[in-house]
Amino acid sequence: MFWRADIGPDAESFKVLLKRGEFVDEARDGRVVPFKIYYPTDHSLDKMPVVLWSHGFGGNRDGASFISRFVAAYGYALLHMTHEGTDSSLWEGKPGHPWDILKKVKVPREVTLNRMFDVSFVLDQLPGWAEENPDIGVHMDLGNVGMSGHSFGALTTQVMAGQLVPNVNDELTSYKEERIRAGILYSPIPIRHLSDAPDEQVYGSIDIPLFHMTGTEDDSPIEGFDYTRRLIVHEHSGHENKHLMVLKDGDHMVYNGTRGKLGKNPNREKHEDIIKISSLAFWDAYLKGDAAAKEWLDGEGMKAYIDQHG
Repeated sequence: MFWRADIGPDAESFKVLLKRGEFVDEARDGRVVPFKIYYPTDHSLDKMPVVLWSHGFGGNRDGASFISRFVAAYGYALLHMTHEGTDSSLWEGKPGHPWDILKKVKVPREVTLNRMFDVSFVLDQLPGWAEENPDIGVHMDLGNVGMSGHSFGALTTQVMAGQLVPNVNDELTSYKEERIRAGILYSPIPIRHLSDAPDEQVYGSIDIPLFHMTGTEDDSPIEGFDYTRRLIVHEHSGHENKHLMVLKDGDHMVYNGTRGKLGKNPNREKHEDIIKISSLAFWDAYLKGDAAAKEWLDGEGMKAYIDQHG
């Protein structure tokens, strides 16, 4: 069924450990970027790709652990970062539901752009961190980096992939991070609320392979638009290798591993399995150059696996 024999209920994958820490950017007034790294241990790997994770609005480095634990178990280092100013500190310790609080928050453009700057800053810090943590650092292939993110984190990934975004003067600008080779967007974010420029201009400059994931119930908790608006990003992305998966009855929070204000989803376990396995297939195809993974992703293998669920 799968492109590799070590996936399945009876298969053995590597044990996964965690490391936490923070980087401090003195050039940005001591801005702190907390991070958490998932990595495999007891393995025989020489080098492993590195995948960054960017959280959604009101999230932090602890989200989406079900995806990263799974992917790390098959030979990857996953680094989750927390973006100050759009993280869980906006609602923690305050009365009311987090979503109700977040709906009232106005995010300045500088705060949004700082998310983008966090990514390049973290990549700059990783070589030194790898030297100080040789148990995992010696195996991290810092020349083979992917990026992923949920919602606001998907937008952050889109910008790192080459999408244009307005700067503080409302001028469309590129903040592309050349060290990122491929990306996964969990609930992509269109930016028509920020710019009225043609979609071809905004997204056409994306020039790395991307996997766009959404679901038929993937409405925006903050702005209220439905999943069809998320398809704009896929439609106009410039790179020829772009994949799209729409989960039947898939909702916004399934990618984060939490529910927020959403009710119980009877398909959650199956959806999480699909998300984990399709994510691994994409990374195997584009970061490990696994031709069988790309064939499974492009061909009948993935379609058969998803079946009526997407």
